[in-house]
Amino acid sequence: MIKLNYSAVDEILIGQENGLNLKEEFAAYKDSIAQIITGLNQRKDKPGQWLQWMNLGYNEETLWYVKEYAAMIKGRFENILVLGIGGSALGGIAVTEALLKPYWNLLSEEQRDGLPRIFFLDNIDPDSMTGLLDMLDLSKTLVNVITKSGDTAETMSQFMIVKDRLEKELGDTYRYNIVATTDKRTGILRQISEQEGYKTFVVPDDVGGRFSVFSAVGLLPFALVGIDVDSIVNGIKDMDLALKNTDIHNNIAAQNALIHYLMDTQKGKNLSVMMPYSSRLKYVSDWYVQLWAESLGKNKNKNGEDVNVGPTPIKALGATDQHSQIQLYNEGPNDKVINFIRVEEFDNTLEIPKIFEYTGIGYLGGKSINQLINAEADSTKVALEDYNRPTVTISLPKVDAYNVAQLLYMLEVQTAIIGELYNINTFNQPGVEQAKNYTYALMGRAGYEDSAQTLQNKMADV
Repeated sequence: MIKLNYSAVDEILIGQENGLNLKEEFAAYKDSIAQIITGLNQRKDKPGQWLQWMNLGYNEETLWYVKEYAAMIKGRFENILVLGIGGSALGGIAVTEALLKPYWNLLSEEQRDGLPRIFFLDNIDPDSMTGLLDMLDLSKTLVNVITKSGDTAETMSQFMIVKDRLEKELGDTYRYNIVATTDKRTGILRQISEQEGYKTFVVPDDVGGRFSVFSAVGLLPFALVGIDVDSIVNGIKDMDLALKNTDIHNNIAAQNALIHYLMDTQKGKNLSVMMPYSSRLKYVSDWYVQLWAESLGKNKNKNGEDVNVGPTPIKALGATDQHSQIQLYNEGPNDKVINFIRVEEFDNTLEIPKIFEYTGIGYLGGKSINQLINAEADSTKVALEDYNRPTVTISLPKVDAYNVAQLLYMLEVQTAIIGELYNINTFNQPGVEQAKNYTYALMGRAGYEDSAQTLQNKMADV
C-alpha cells in the first residue's frame, strides 16, 4: 500500500504559527470525518450524487469488454489516437506516461512488443494538430474519440477533421478505425456512432470527467497499449477498502484532506503543490491540477452562501523544479502545502562511474542516480522544514499499475472528503460552463444568439 507521512505539517517540526497540532485536530475532527466517509459510501449508489466513480473498480462488465476488444484488434493498428480534453485525456496521459516504457512512441515495434504507439490530442492548437495528423498514417491508426455529451466543441471539431481525413483515405471502411466513448443513450456522439456504425464504449452516468480515469475513458486506451488493467482494478479495490475505514488515524485520504483544509482555513496556506520525484509521474500533477481546481474552486456552498473557496493546485517535478521553484517555496510567501511523491524502488538502477575523482564531483562516483534522486527529495523536504514550510510525503513502493491506481484513487477520495469539509458541491463546474456557452455563441451554435449578442457587446466595450 502507498503511505502518507504528514509529520512535517505538525507544529512540533515547523512551529505553531505555520503548523498544526495534529493530535488535537485529528481528535477534534474524528467524528466529522467518520460521518463524511460513511456518508460518501452511503450516497455512492444513489442517482444524481455523482459518486459512481467510487464503484468503477468493481465494474467487471466494462473490464471484460475492454479486454475483449483489445484482444480482438491486437496487431491491426500501429497507432492509437485519443481525442479528448480535460478529464477525457489527463488521466489517460498520466497513467500511460507512468506505466509504459519511457519514450514509448520513439521505441521500435519490437521494443514495444508489437503494441501500438499512443497519442493524446488534448488541445486545438492548429499547428500541433496539423503536425500530428500529417505525421500519422491514419490508415494504420485507431481513433478513440471521448466525450460524454458529444457536443464538446474542442473534441468534436478534432473528430470532424480526423473523420474527414479518414473517409477520404479509406472510403467506407474508415468506420473500423474509430471507437467512440460516450453516453450510453443520448448525445450527439451517440447519435453519430449509431448512424455510422462505430464501436462504442460507455461513459457511466454520475461520473464527472475528472473522476472518469478508471471507466472505459481510461481503461480502453490502457488495454490497447498492453497496460495491465487487472492490476489497476486490484489497486483500486484494495485502496477503496482501506479508505472505507472511518478512523482518521487509519485513512490517508482523510488525513491529507483535513490537513489541506485546516492549512487553508486556519493558516492561510491555500496553494497545494504536487511534486513527484519521478519523471514517470510528471503528468499525475497535471491530472491533480484539474481534479483539485474544478472540484474545489466554488463561489457558493451547499447552503447558497457566497464563499469563494478552493486551494489553488500547482504542478512541479522533482528534482527539476528544485532549480526553478524551491527558492520561492523556501523564501517567498509561506502560503503553500507541498505534496511530495517519493518512489521507493525504481525499475532500473543507474550507477555513477568513479571518474573525475580528483575534482569536487568525485564524491558522486560509486553512488547511484537512484540514491541521488531520493537524497534530493529528502534534503528538499528537510530544507523546507528549516524554513517552517509544511510538506506531506506520499510514498509508492514502485511505479506499477497497482500502485499508480492506488495513488489516483486515493487522491479522488481525498478530493471528495475535503469538498465535504468545505461544504461545497465537489462535482459541478458552473465556472467552466459559462465559458463553454460563450464559445458556442461565438461559433454560431443555434440557440445561443442572445449570448452571442451579449458577448459581442461586452467585447466591444473592452
